[in-house]
Amino acid sequence: MSELRFSVADVAGVRLAVSPVNETVMSMWALADPVRYPVHLPWIDRARVTLRRPEVATRVRPLTELTWRGCPLPDFLTPAARPNVEMAEQLDQIAATPPAVVVQDLMATTPRRPLSPFGLALLADPRGLLPQLVDAVRVWYDEAIAPDWPRMRALLDADVTYRAAQLAESGAGRFFEQLHPSLHWLGDRLVSDDPFERDFDLRGRGLALNPTVFTDRRVLWNLLEDSLPAGAYPVRAVGTLWEVATPPPGDPLARVLGPGRAALLHLLDSAVTTTDLARLTGMSAGNVSQHLTALHAAGLVARCRVGRHVLYRNTDVGAALLRAPRGV
Repeated sequence: MSELRFSVADVAGVRLAVSPVNETVMSMWALADPVRYPVHLPWIDRARVTLRRPEVATRVRPLTELTWRGCPLPDFLTPAARPNVEMAEQLDQIAATPPAVVVQDLMATTPRRPLSPFGLALLADPRGLLPQLVDAVRVWYDEAIAPDWPRMRALLDADVTYRAAQLAESGAGRFFEQLHPSLHWLGDRLVSDDPFERDFDLRGRGLALNPTVFTDRRVLWNLLEDSLPAGAYPVRAVGTLWEVATPPPGDPLARVLGPGRAALLHLLDSAVTTTDLARLTGMSAGNVSQHLTALHAAGLVARCRVGRHVLYRNTDVGAALLRAPRGV
């Protein structure tokens, strides 16, 4: 069980963001153990083909070895997410890790599993071999994650928007308990039901949280108290990540409104973004935006801004229109 102790400053410093480097690194777990990640089989099939290419396999091997079969991740390899951070910035941050920190973070992973050959080599020569690891993460992102990143990013951004609203409405204690069933708030601390024995004082540094599509069973925390406090939690609605939605067969609304606008109405029972709708329907963001503009003008869809996102949802009229063909 892990416990994270909060001060008032830490509660005020809870923040949410998307981390492209975390998705890239953690994706290796799904590749190594596909039975545990059946929802990602469409991606796993493509990624395995990519990894069989000799030029990719060779350059990615340092990352493969450090993450194989769910190996604990050194903290420097999964830096705390920042709002709007890009992959290149996070790679630069990893590349700038002091050698002593690389060694310290690698040693923190060894109680649960011995280091791989590359891990042992990196431990012996962190300054010389860290660039190879950074290159491995960059190559894997370019080859296996970047083609699907807009789809992943839309799901992750939608989760951040949803969780930020929860935090604003419910306060920190209730927010954490809604974040994952393994978490509960106790006095001045967050208790996490996991197999680790940690008692961390956040020391006024706050807590960076990022949703991830490749974490399935619990919230993952940094291993060392001296690392910038961070956690990765399972994203909502991950089962929809690889879906492409279409109107129900014979949908009468599709004959009246057109298949594109009918498909959007069926997806707007909860508030979602344009990019999320594009991911779910397979339409371009431009087409989705045009359809939403028309539906909004007709009074079938409402919209509101939350932070940098615009969320869309059916109005009562739109919801009634969906029920009408069923006689409800």
